[in-house]
Amino acid sequence: MTQTASILLTLSVSLLAGLLLSRLVKLVHLPAVTAYLVAGILVGPFALGALGISGLGITAQQLEHFSIISDVALGFIAFSMGSEFRLAQLKKIGRQATIIGIFQALFTTLVVDAVLIALHLLMPDKFSLPVAIVLGAVAAATAPAATMMVVKQYKAKGPVTDVLLPVVALDDAVGLVVFAVSFGVAKSLRTGTVDVLSVVVEPLLEVVLSLLLGAAMGGLFTLCEQYFHSRSKRMAVSVTFVMMTVAFSCLTFQVGAVHISFSSLLACMMLGTVFCNLCDVSDELMERADRWTAPVLILFFVLSGAELELSVFTDGVVVIIGVVYILARSVGKYFGAGISARMTHCDDNIIKYLGITLLPQAGVALGMASKAVELGGDGALVRNITLFAVLIYEIVGPFLTKVALTKAGDIQAEGRKSARGEHSARGYRHHI
Repeated sequence: MTQTASILLTLSVSLLAGLLLSRLVKLVHLPAVTAYLVAGILVGPFALGALGISGLGITAQQLEHFSIISDVALGFIAFSMGSEFRLAQLKKIGRQATIIGIFQALFTTLVVDAVLIALHLLMPDKFSLPVAIVLGAVAAATAPAATMMVVKQYKAKGPVTDVLLPVVALDDAVGLVVFAVSFGVAKSLRTGTVDVLSVVVEPLLEVVLSLLLGAAMGGLFTLCEQYFHSRSKRMAVSVTFVMMTVAFSCLTFQVGAVHISFSSLLACMMLGTVFCNLCDVSDELMERADRWTAPVLILFFVLSGAELELSVFTDGVVVIIGVVYILARSVGKYFGAGISARMTHCDDNIIKYLGITLLPQAGVALGMASKAVELGGDGALVRNITLFAVLIYEIVGPFLTKVALTKAGDIQAEGRKSARGEHSARGYRHHI
């Protein structure tokens, strides 16, 4: 079998495994992203990939060549997230959602950092300080896809939902900024060159330049879109600019002693923000881009599951670190949201239930963990703990979100219709 055929067959098997498993987990009311991660484990180097049969599973060597899929998928995740920052919506968000979104993200980072740094002092040989700092930043991120899935699936409406959606968007924006700074600190600690340039200037410069890059690309995207009128070509323009922004984000420069780099997550988020505020038909184009990228996102999660080093979890110390991280992050999210909601005089249901709805964690956190591999061995540990936490959170988080919104009265009992059923109904009405 040629290399091209082997790669295409491997990707096809991975995609099919994720899709089929998503049908099984639906029977037990679990989110599809959980199925994709588990599918990745099954077809990855520790299961089917270990058999060495070309095209059947994903080997460790193939994972290195599939990184481009993850880069593109993360770009589209951030692009979609940017649409939550429309000026019209920001005016309606008000002071409450803004304060809650920023406060609970920073509070969670501080709680997780404090707990994990204490854990580092107890077991310095097993758990390094850079890992503790990076995981604290990763903890700030909430899964917008998982949260939106629950809201849309159950048609949630009410005070908690009204605050939840903008908070999730702000949460990830703050998380990306905190991660950029924390990651710079972690790299400095690992290299032993702790100075203002590497700890403060370079991370902040990365944030500012990434936002400027995204803003410039968003302006060009808006201008270019006006020259195309067919839906297919306009969708193609959307895909083009997201991929182009990801490509530019991969560039690095050395200006004197300053190392200049970009964050594709921040750049693509700003791309989506600028575009959705300048283009009148951005809703339609973003919706069509989401449809185009669905298989790419499935592959992203499957490949993320395949990257999970199962051998790490044979070490009881690593499992302990993962459990401590999950507990610390849950405490930070719950109390951070509750404290800030009380400070801003929110409704009692928001104070009681909002923190629970912020527990899901997936795409953005996985993107941060993928970036953390630059720390070498420490990066691998960050990635595996994050994947472990994501698997747990994606099993429990959406269910708890549903329970919280139901308790708050935002979810009412209502049946759902499948696309196949609706299509059949339309066909029947057409024939009669």
